[in-house]
Amino acid sequence: MDKFVQEQLQAYQELHKNRGRLLINCPDQPGIVATVSDFLYKQGANILESSQYSTDPTEGTFFMRIEFECVGLKEKKADLEQRFKEIATKFEMKATFNFSQELKRTAIFVSKELHCLRELLWEWQSGDLNTEIALVISNHEDCREIVEALHIPFYYIPASKENRPEVEKQQLALLEQYQIDLIVLARYMQILTPTFVAQHPNQIINIHHSFLPAFVGARPYERAYQRGVKLIGATSHYVTNDLDEGPIIEQDIMRVDHQADVNRLKKIGRSIERSVLARAVKWHLEDRIIVHGNKTIIF
Repeated sequence: MDKFVQEQLQAYQELHKNRGRLLINCPDQPGIVATVSDFLYKQGANILESSQYSTDPTEGTFFMRIEFECVGLKEKKADLEQRFKEIATKFEMKATFNFSQELKRTAIFVSKELHCLRELLWEWQSGDLNTEIALVISNHEDCREIVEALHIPFYYIPASKENRPEVEKQQLALLEQYQIDLIVLARYMQILTPTFVAQHPNQIINIHHSFLPAFVGARPYERAYQRGVKLIGATSHYVTNDLDEGPIIEQDIMRVDHQADVNRLKKIGRSIERSVLARAVKWHLEDRIIVHGNKTIIF
């Protein structure tokens, strides 16, 4: 890892050593906010940020994200999680504690288009993506120099339909070896198999170069041009077994007109793709996303 980035991450960990986040998903009912707040108060925690959302009365599902500060959190966290189980059982909660000091480890997959990779690396170097980029995997050699210049391990694994099982076996072994928490497909132009996806549920973020659900699949810019669209966009989503159908995290658009040919659409689109993917990754790293069915709640 680049020395400057390593020092930044260490400073972030020290500054946030007592910072925790709690994500909650449960049936909506009275008393949830009061009970959770009282619990954290009794553990000596100070709530820094609290956001909640409830679906319509028919479905009646409640979501909550709390960020808190608690002196000596490293020593207390196991006891904190254990004590909270009683509340989780009472309210039928899916509850997850995350601790800011424990940085998520990220793997980036990329092919020949490098603009999204460059954006992630820039955000990381700037201190805006608090993660350990543990490795980069590519089916092309194009980004090796960029990646290795930052002292990030680079793995070139040629991939195609014919060798996909063997390739994914190698990739999964690397992800296990590096203890990866998040996989980012930064314009990785290969379809992942159900076996691969099943091992990392809601941990694979993809950037699709269209405003979904329009132009699912390959060559969206060419198809957008043929259709004469007046808006182009990009979509970041979690990967599922249905191509480009996973829970959407972030989207953006830009207006275009009849003068824009395919190359112009691609150039405009790359700018949108970079920012959309970077925001989605940042929100995931900050534990701001709760997946509910095929939708996301983002605090």
